[in-house]
Amino acid sequence: MPNANEDNPSALNQVQHRAVSELLRVAPVADDLARRFQAAGFRLALVGGSVRDALLGRLGNDLDFTTDARPADVLKIVRPWADTTWDVGIAFGTVGAQKDGYQIEVTTYRSEAYDRTSRKPEVSYGDSIEADLVRRDFTVNAMAVALPENEFIDPHGGLQDLAARVLRTPGTPEDSFSDDPLRMLRAARFAAQLDFEVAPEVLAAMKAMADRIEIVSAERVQGEINKLLLSSHPRTGLGLLVDTGLADHVLPELPALRLESDEHHRHKDVYEHSLTVLEQAIDLEEDGPDLVLRLAALLHDIGKPRTRRFEKDGRVSFHHHEVVGAKMSKKRLTALKYSNEIIKDVSRLVELHLRFHGYGSGEWTDSAVRRYVRDAGPLLERLHKLTRSDCTTRNKRKANALSRTYDALEVRIAELKEQEELDAIRPDLDGNEIMDVLGVGPGPVIGQAYKFLLELRLENGPMERDAAVAALKEWWAAQN
Repeated sequence: MPNANEDNPSALNQVQHRAVSELLRVAPVADDLARRFQAAGFRLALVGGSVRDALLGRLGNDLDFTTDARPADVLKIVRPWADTTWDVGIAFGTVGAQKDGYQIEVTTYRSEAYDRTSRKPEVSYGDSIEADLVRRDFTVNAMAVALPENEFIDPHGGLQDLAARVLRTPGTPEDSFSDDPLRMLRAARFAAQLDFEVAPEVLAAMKAMADRIEIVSAERVQGEINKLLLSSHPRTGLGLLVDTGLADHVLPELPALRLESDEHHRHKDVYEHSLTVLEQAIDLEEDGPDLVLRLAALLHDIGKPRTRRFEKDGRVSFHHHEVVGAKMSKKRLTALKYSNEIIKDVSRLVELHLRFHGYGSGEWTDSAVRRYVRDAGPLLERLHKLTRSDCTTRNKRKANALSRTYDALEVRIAELKEQEELDAIRPDLDGNEIMDVLGVGPGPVIGQAYKFLLELRLENGPMERDAAVAALKEWWAAQN
């Protein structure tokens, strides 16, 4: 078929040159599969994100194909060939497989559309790749390479948009977003992942149709938010969500951070501060993107709008915003169907993010260090990163002082860890030993004694058994 970019051979050559080595790398497995489809009388093409990423020189081991074969026929072709197959997406026309280390998805030509009340797309199958491509989200994802002929198919100028780093829809954005409103979130996500700009007409449609996102399931929304947050430029995507009004429907706590200020009540822009904290937390990541840390960084101050008070001396206070913010984080993440573990960890980090500042700038006592480590538990390393990221002051002297103070805390933690088992602080006597010493059976008093000994352990450090027994007996005598 004619190439939409033949009038721009320089752009075509630049991006196709980057794609050659990528496509040659996957050619053996792709060509082998394509010839099997061809022998069965069907067409197969590499499509969408795989073609886009190949042209960007970043194709991984996840390969997306499209075909005119129906899902049952796809299974018949793929099962004898693949190392493993799965059909969890077959209701949506997708068959998954693994072959020689490649994760493969083969999807029947299709279109998706929502009605005004549905939360799930209605799937219908098509008979041509052209009809399939026009229903895809963006032109840069609406390119294909027909196999085994290696024919480049680009009816909507995706290559030109890729070279220009712009996101446009194959048809009108209004039709595209009406078919699947999640594409509005995908626009923000791809802008963050690829560092692309959103075309003006797409941006206008996102603003006009933002409330349409309400019909999309929380699980699908969460998936896009995660991909956005884990991208290279999440600030770009989050800014688009806020500026278009989409965040008002999926993450309303974020735009609420844009607190008004005036000449009498100056205070830090909480919205911009939160985005900066997110970026600074990302800079501290050591083992790849950390969703829990990024969520905590983004949400750490969401309790501020509800706790803002204008004091008589002209200051603005946000007392206990960390406690309120932890509850708000739990509520929002629950609504977005996050796992219980992620909800617990993020809300706990939000709750603890000010704990460091509560100890002032003086020397940390052993007791304070123990309590800090005990309260953070397995989140300690993330809490270190979040606390350091929360310093966005432009005052270099103040920033350096805070950094030195936190350096001192980490040194104190390391020193105590060499002396004590800080990662698993427990009383010096366990429940059975407490019952033996007191001569009582199980009951509430054992929990009270355990709590007493734990506080003693936190305050004074490890005790010899005889000293712990004596302290317990003294406490018990005072109870009677």
